[in-house]
Amino acid sequence: MKRTSIISVNFNQPEVTIDFLKSIQLHANLSATEVILVDNGSREDHEESFLSVFPELIYIRSDQNLGFAGGNNIGIRKASGDYLLLLNNDTEITPGLIETLSAELESRPDIGLISPLLLYFDAPEVVQYAGFSEMNYLTCRNRVIGGMEQNTGQYDQQSRETAFCHGAAMMCRTADLESVGLMEEQYFLYYEELDWCEKFKRAGKKIWFTGKAKVYHKESMSVGKESIIKTYFMTRNRILFIRRNTGLLNTVLFCIYYIGLACTKQVLIYLQKGRKDLIKWVFRGIGWNLTHSKGSTVLGFKI
Repeated sequence: MKRTSIISVNFNQPEVTIDFLKSIQLHANLSATEVILVDNGSREDHEESFLSVFPELIYIRSDQNLGFAGGNNIGIRKASGDYLLLLNNDTEITPGLIETLSAELESRPDIGLISPLLLYFDAPEVVQYAGFSEMNYLTCRNRVIGGMEQNTGQYDQQSRETAFCHGAAMMCRTADLESVGLMEEQYFLYYEELDWCEKFKRAGKKIWFTGKAKVYHKESMSVGKESIIKTYFMTRNRILFIRRNTGLLNTVLFCIYYIGLACTKQVLIYLQKGRKDLIKWVFRGIGWNLTHSKGSTVLGFKI
């Protein structure tokens, strides 16, 4: 029997993480599953609380916050399973999730990454994710498929290629990472899972969605809306993503659009909302890309 390593990252959310672990206990075949929890430099160490709920847990504590990619990469390096299932700690799984995702990978060797249907935990009748449309690399824009639709079972039997997986829940084969590599830690927050999808594509693998399995997601619990950290990394990483995954001409054309139009519009919105404190972080996100190579590991933001 092939084993699955579930990997998740906790950052100052012990109660949410405990609920996550309980859902795994309830709905996963623990004899074929190992669970790795990486604490990403939280203020307090809740190892005892986590182990009291899930004694089989493999717990790793990082002294510093390494971001989404860095925390998950620690877990990936520790994992011994044939499959890797990366789950946000603010998710709760459902029966058959692991078996359904791994069966899809077994049936299609060309699949590299796969995500299930995501539903909002607080509004379980509403779809959050049923795949992504193709990216317009000149604007770095696409759309989520099914977002905010009422879930009437319309995606239950769908299993298809999609442009990108969702970072809250995605599975791959451990063996594929020999050619694909780990997630890029330079992003820290936002766009790292999209970049990972691009790496799988370059390795000849497909990105997949299946509605045959679902996960409930407690969206927006990790990072506040319109925060300094979100403004900076969304601006910085949108440009970085294009720099890393397209050619020079596309990057130049994108920057003309993004800096000249999209960022200007965002600044005007912040002025209208009375959020002048966020404006400088737009410019700092742009400035980082003008002063750092696309391979730089300097975050430009004090964590």
